[in-house]
Amino acid sequence: MLQQLETTLYPLVAAINTYLSSYVLVFLLVAVGLWYTISTGFIQIRCFGEGMKKVFGNLSLRGGKQASGMSSFQALTTAIAAQVGTGNIVGASGAILTGGPGAIFWMWIIAFLGMATIYAEATLAIKTRITDQDGTIHGGPVYYITTAFQGTFGKFLAGFFAFAIILALGFMGCMVQSNSIGSTFETAFGLPTWIIGVILVVICGIIFLGGVQRLAAVTEKLVPLMAAVFLLGGLAVLIVRIQYLPASFGMIFRYAFQPQAIIGGSFGYALKTAISQGAKRGLFSNEAGMGSTPHAHAQANVQNPHDQGVVAMIGVFIDTFVVLTLNALVVISTLYTSDGILASGIIPEGVNKANLAQTAFGTVMGEGPGAVFVAVCLFFFAFSTVLSWNLFGKINVIYLFGKKASAVYSVIALVFIFAGTLMSNDLVWELTDMFNNLMVLPNALALFALTRIVVQISKSKTDKKPLDRKMKLNN
Repeated sequence: MLQQLETTLYPLVAAINTYLSSYVLVFLLVAVGLWYTISTGFIQIRCFGEGMKKVFGNLSLRGGKQASGMSSFQALTTAIAAQVGTGNIVGASGAILTGGPGAIFWMWIIAFLGMATIYAEATLAIKTRITDQDGTIHGGPVYYITTAFQGTFGKFLAGFFAFAIILALGFMGCMVQSNSIGSTFETAFGLPTWIIGVILVVICGIIFLGGVQRLAAVTEKLVPLMAAVFLLGGLAVLIVRIQYLPASFGMIFRYAFQPQAIIGGSFGYALKTAISQGAKRGLFSNEAGMGSTPHAHAQANVQNPHDQGVVAMIGVFIDTFVVLTLNALVVISTLYTSDGILASGIIPEGVNKANLAQTAFGTVMGEGPGAVFVAVCLFFFAFSTVLSWNLFGKINVIYLFGKKASAVYSVIALVFIFAGTLMSNDLVWELTDMFNNLMVLPNALALFALTRIVVQISKSKTDKKPLDRKMKLNN
């Protein structure tokens, strides 16, 4: 029955995604990113050094328990935990397989513009957040959407966003993460995917019960460690393949504008495929414009929204220009060069986005060790993403249904995490993409509407006064 449902749903969901990602998504992401890049005077360049200094100037992996919310660094690592997941390994691999190496170029463009977008999201999250009497912080797109649009229309857009993110991240997104963990562990260790599902459910359940403070304590230590391990492994492969690096960079730029040479078809079709794959996977990777990471940044214990805005930009930089690019270079330098199995553009049987990175690392490390390395890294990447996405979904469940519904939500989320290890990879990705795309719509509208506030903050850099607003929270 489950297989029949997948067969019926897949073509329908894929058709919706083709339209959204090829037209609506590309337009909105580029439009919002360009709009804020220009209106803030290229904030991602102008304040890049400031952001790096705020992130690494007082770096600490022991932020400690906060009275409420998180430290600025904990909020960043929680956001990066959401960003650095399967999108960096499986998502980038899927973009390269479908759109060719040139898709990475378009992911860079989306990320550069996305740095300005996420600055706006983070500043608005701080500016519009509200705090309970017990100190609990509530913040995210639903709060700045209802600030941008008053009355019924604003409530509708906020409700639509909340519903979409609960499905996209809290449920479907977690299925993608567990699905990728299960498939890579099966390849690396031969373990049945359902066993991995049980292990994930137990560990995630323990952390879910600990709330925001336990999540922050985990992400502030896990994210830097997992990134360092993956970067060291990737750099080791690139050192071995260093003679192919110039050609690898060359392919990224060449196939960005001549994609038909590697993926076939007409020039127009190939270019649209490369750009849409870059946009779609770029969104799934860095999440700028999607409205997910503002939930983490809203928890930051900072008074000035600008301070967290520039920190948020560094999250996108680390996600795309460091982690994702390293993985892409490993794949291209090992598989697309003259001695690689994808040099002709023909995909061999058995090679797919789920195991492409394992295949690439395996060409240098050896098939077994390469598969194990990627499986372990992906486990921590995807695991940390599940933790953050669960929090983002929970914030919106509380907004829609009240605090009492959060326990029910957590149980349902655990069921989806387990189910993800049993379902087909393709349908899970398509469902997640669809709801990710739908999240962008109300979020982008609110970002455009609140331009004046963001621009004022970016220019003054001293705005510490929250908006005077009252919102009744369900108990």
